[in-house]
Amino acid sequence: MSSKIAVVTGGNRGLGKNTVLHLAQKGVDIILTYRSNRTEAEDVVSEVRQMGRKAVALQLDVAESKSFADFAKSVAQELSVNWGREQFDYLVNNAGIGIHAPFAETTEEQFDQLVNIHLKGVYFLTQKLLPFIADGGRIVNISTGLARFALPGYSAYAAMKGGVEVLTRYMAKELGARGIAVNVVAPGAIETDFGQGLVRDNSEINKFIASQTALGRVGLPDDIGGVIASLLSEDNRWINAQRIEASGGMFL
Repeated sequence: MSSKIAVVTGGNRGLGKNTVLHLAQKGVDIILTYRSNRTEAEDVVSEVRQMGRKAVALQLDVAESKSFADFAKSVAQELSVNWGREQFDYLVNNAGIGIHAPFAETTEEQFDQLVNIHLKGVYFLTQKLLPFIADGGRIVNISTGLARFALPGYSAYAAMKGGVEVLTRYMAKELGARGIAVNVVAPGAIETDFGQGLVRDNSEINKFIASQTALGRVGLPDDIGGVIASLLSEDNRWINAQRIEASGGMFL
């Protein structure tokens, strides 16, 4: 039986990289995307191959929806050349950026950038890749704990993720006929370079979040990559249209 194949956007760093490595550990082959740092992406590909799995890296800017049709063709070509297949099994819509700005000061340019990456990008990239997702496959969209609780400075970012959560339920409803399950994973605060490394590098913020988290610390990438990989496994095939928050119990 052929191995499963996952497409992970933004798989060259942070939570995306961690997800890629967790999937590879579970025997999944990988197509990962990167926006600009090819060297970083190829390093992740090498790590996956050292685990005995196949992996390739493709360039993709999820803010540029006009490029999605060509990207889908590239995915199809890689599937044919490297796997002798026409479809892959899992899609993880992970790629994103963080913009911290008060509501009163958020610019239209910042808002549009977040829309293009986090909402429009997820919507139309998934749409273009649908013919290449196998029946019975799975999609995981990434949201945020900020869609449940509110912290000043994240109104635009959280609004996009709230949209992704609603979109996920519609995807699940409309793709159910093909046996495709669609879920959301919503991380809490994680120690990565996301948002200029605010949680990781600012000791006061780190300490505050830890004090407001039931498990007494902020999250680490390993806390999220494992959740996503587990959600894609056959053990969780009956979970669909759900929002799963992985935050250690923030702001309960």
